Amino acid sequence: MGLFGILLGLGLLMWFAYRGWSVLLLAPAAALVVALISGEPLLPHWTATFMNGTARFVAQWFPMFLLGGIFGKMMDDSGSITSIARYLTERLGVKRTMLSVVLASAVVTYGGVSVFVAFFVLVPMTREMFRAANIPARLMPAAIGLGAFTFTMSAMPGTPSTNNAIPMPYFGTTTFAAPGLGIIASIITFAFGMWWLARIEAKARAAGEGYTEDGAAVVISEKVREQATTAGDFDPIELTHGERSDSGPSFLFAVLPLIVVIAVNFLMALVVLPRIDFSAAEAALGLNTSSTLGVWAVLIALAAAIITVIAVNYGRLGKLRESLDAGANSAVLPILTVASLVGFGAVVAAMPAFNVVRDAVLQMPGGPLVSLVVAMNALAGLTGTASGGMAIALNALGSEYMRMAAEYGIDPALMHRLTTISAGTLDALPHNGTVLLLLQISKQTHAGSYFDMVMTVIVGVIISLVAVFVLGSMFGSF
Repeated sequence: MGLFGILLGLGLLMWFAYRGWSVLLLAPAAALVVALISGEPLLPHWTATFMNGTARFVAQWFPMFLLGGIFGKMMDDSGSITSIARYLTERLGVKRTMLSVVLASAVVTYGGVSVFVAFFVLVPMTREMFRAANIPARLMPAAIGLGAFTFTMSAMPGTPSTNNAIPMPYFGTTTFAAPGLGIIASIITFAFGMWWLARIEAKARAAGEGYTEDGAAVVISEKVREQATTAGDFDPIELTHGERSDSGPSFLFAVLPLIVVIAVNFLMALVVLPRIDFSAAEAALGLNTSSTLGVWAVLIALAAAIITVIAVNYGRLGKLRESLDAGANSAVLPILTVASLVGFGAVVAAMPAFNVVRDAVLQMPGGPLVSLVVAMNALAGLTGTASGGMAIALNALGSEYMRMAAEYGIDPALMHRLTTISAGTLDALPHNGTVLLLLQISKQTHAGSYFDMVMTVIVGVIISLVAVFVLGSMFGSF
């Protein structure tokens, strides 16, 4: 019965979340269902197991969600995202519309801007370019998705995305883990996606299909907002607060904060912080700094980037306090939503029947790397969120994977990179909040756009995952 309870709780959570119910309500309810059917005490598992798991995630990741939200809002309200996208699209021109869209999406998200913030700038500009190039609007989500939430979220070394950060405390790594493998995965994903986009664009032109548009205004429903915050790190409703500048900075000043993020992150993670003696702090606070240096590096990098974007654009930020407030507020619902999923996972892991699931996963034929890839794909797909799926799996099995890595002589950096890429595949199934939000902002439907999204944001990533798995198995991490 315990295993049935786990499956039933997960099924109820998935179903009602897809229907737009708040995960803040669903996660504890599903956890209680699991405990009830398993014959475990309800209140202790709610107030202790569930809440402790939730609280640990908030304590560990709220600073990153907070700074990431503020940075994204500052980049948006200063007009920097618009300037970057406009510069790239003007330089590449109408004839290379697809490449322009993908590169603009990739640049801003690799630099640390939340995909949800980027969507509200990239979609209108993409619509203008598709209209000028007479490309069907139904292809917009596939092009934006390729640049915004594939390789820049999980494969490119140094990206400060939540997806790339979550494995760090478990594996003692940084966002630059396995850089060579990450670059190879990025090239494969990008190349396959661009090949597919060129193919479908040519096919549409041959069929005489051109640009058509629904003139209705874009309205983000509460249902989509709930679904989006499960999968992302920015509450879309906060984009309406503050004030966006009518004129953005030059391309150089617009891209400067993004360069600061990557450069400072690199210096802190690989040069500065490893050379500082934290032994006194470790003794006084009981810290294990080797597992947190990567997180600290990202925090310092985001803080430096926020200061940079404000300094460069101070005159353009007409309502600075309101923009800062909106950026801070944008972090609250997403982190509590994902943390609630982690709390649900903590209850599941505490059930006696979970030992059967754990043993089945860890003893899977092929060794720990196969087990890791399957577990991350499965949980990301089931929950519809890469970050939530990773956090649930690593909270339950992270220490076991580290033990197995030592036993099999596997570099934790390889496990980090396989974790992030694996979680970034099936998370983009139809119920994923990022997919739903992008479709709604683009005014497109699953029927018209989702198949091409599957090819650019799932199939291409799976191909790169296979390549990284094979190369990592043969040559280790590099």
